[in-house]
Amino acid sequence: MLESAGFEAYAVGGCVRDSLLGKVPTDYDVTSSAAPDEMKAVFKNEHVIETGIKHGTLTVLINKNPIEITTFRVDKEYLDNRHPSKVEFARSLKEDLARRDFTVNALAYSQKTGIIDLFGGAFDLEKGIIRCVGDSEKRFDEDALRIMRGLRFASVLGFEIEEKTSAAIKEKRELLKNVSAERLSSELIKLLCGKNAAKILLEYSDVLSVFIPELSALKGFEQHHFRHDKDVLGHTAAVIDNIPPKPVLRLAAFFHDIAKPDSFSIDESKTGHFYGHAPLGAEKAEAILSRLRFDNETKKAVCELIRHHEDRFEPSPKAIKRVLGKIGPSLYDDLLTLMYADDLGKKPEYQNPKSFYDEYRLIAKKIVEEGECFSLKKLAVGGSDLISLGISPGPEMGRILNALLEKVINGELSNEKEKLIEEIKKGCL
Repeated sequence: MLESAGFEAYAVGGCVRDSLLGKVPTDYDVTSSAAPDEMKAVFKNEHVIETGIKHGTLTVLINKNPIEITTFRVDKEYLDNRHPSKVEFARSLKEDLARRDFTVNALAYSQKTGIIDLFGGAFDLEKGIIRCVGDSEKRFDEDALRIMRGLRFASVLGFEIEEKTSAAIKEKRELLKNVSAERLSSELIKLLCGKNAAKILLEYSDVLSVFIPELSALKGFEQHHFRHDKDVLGHTAAVIDNIPPKPVLRLAAFFHDIAKPDSFSIDESKTGHFYGHAPLGAEKAEAILSRLRFDNETKKAVCELIRHHEDRFEPSPKAIKRVLGKIGPSLYDDLLTLMYADDLGKKPEYQNPKSFYDEYRLIAKKIVEEGECFSLKKLAVGGSDLISLGISPGPEMGRILNALLEKVINGELSNEKEKLIEEIKKGCL
């Protein structure tokens, strides 16, 4: 439609990059010689959202698919390491591509011209390289978020970061202090869920430590324990490498040993111990995740996993019911996944096999499928039943309900309302 109206137009950036990698793009960006008013005229019969019209961007809904279209532009001086002081529309595609962050994102395509690659992006894609367009330090001075984007692309795509780009990332890392917590957390979670996350963590922990200073203590912190052959950072990277790329799991793996340096002690035999590092780690992780503006649901799940990742319990219905009661069935499975990944980060002779955790899963599956009681929610009596027996809401009510639950879990009582009420009336709880 743009070309038919006499304008240049190209698909640009990530959609071209992903297409060349054989992936189906999640969204499409278009750049055009048409000015904003000219674009609006072209799409006068379509649903148009003026996304950022003053910056030359609008979104057109075609068959319910949003396509972001931006006028060729150049960014003027950046004053805050994030946003240009002024955006000017450019006359050529070359000027527009020259302002972009990395060569693999500075690719354009149209059916008329085919791929337009002015900065070697196709070569870098083929070789698996993340490289800045032009001067690396200048690119990061302009927009510090590009530092995290570079790490994220390297992690997600499994690419190497080109030498000068890598040096500039490390040199300019303090600029990340100028980036909002929301932007940092968004990039961090994508980075952690990438195939190369462990490698990036080991190589660029000093960069991530700019906004997660607690991370710096893990690097080089030897564990002095017979089960471990890596420092705390190396072990953390190994756990990340061995856990599925699900945000809650990767975050839990990332922070699971964050409190080890704070809880370290060494005994007379020169063996290191980290007593209480799991609950302390949950506290530290909650503070970090809050600082990075993670949502409450994610925080709660991650911190529960960290709090219980050192728990040891028998593969018996009684023991597993107690764990299910603490954290719930869905988180229980994630906890076993974290425990297994944690094992894989230790010396081979101290790794429990997958079958070890499969047994725990099967027992829990049977408990849940058969509707067995493992929490107050599943107890056949509740607060209203106790009130009818003359017991007022408060600590005493809670104590009685928990005592009943314990007896049900232990098999001393069946989870039947009449029998539970009878037990309460005995006054022996």
